[in-house]
Amino acid sequence: MDGNFSIVIQTVTIYLLIVASLRLFGKKELAQLSIIDLVFILLISNSVQNAMVGDVEDFKKGLLSAGGLFIVNFILKKILYRNEHLSKIVEGEPVTLVYRGQPNQKNLKNTEISLTELMAAIREHGVESIEKVDLAVLEVDGNISVLSNDFAHKTSQKRKFHKVIKKQE
Repeated sequence: MDGNFSIVIQTVTIYLLIVASLRLFGKKELAQLSIIDLVFILLISNSVQNAMVGDVEDFKKGLLSAGGLFIVNFILKKILYRNEHLSKIVEGEPVTLVYRGQPNQKNLKNTEISLTELMAAIREHGVESIEKVDLAVLEVDGNISVLSNDFAHKTSQKRKFHKVIKKQE
């Protein structure tokens, strides 16, 4: 029974450590999942696996491993934030998929996004046809952002910017 209790204590400790570390090192880690974040999550889960169910030595090694990963991830994020060129190399750049109602076939082919997938993303943003899309962009985090005249009009009324938009038109 003592071994089972030890596993519970180690697992809860690892859980609390990861929650506290995510909170300490930034909320952005969960909001936008980049390639770096995906690798980080996979490595963290692997590094603490034995720490949760192993002996005390495995527990110590898992804590050190997870701590090291959090620190390296934090430093890498700071470097990428300050160095735009390196950030573009590591994380990539947004890619225009639709501009003024016209799909960019070259970019769709390069990103391997089918017209069916693009149309699904457009409908998810509340736009009924590709002709009504002013701009659709594949973001570096893998999401597709869609802007249209309908969207700008709807959101501008909610935010009370409609007077500014009408003056600019």
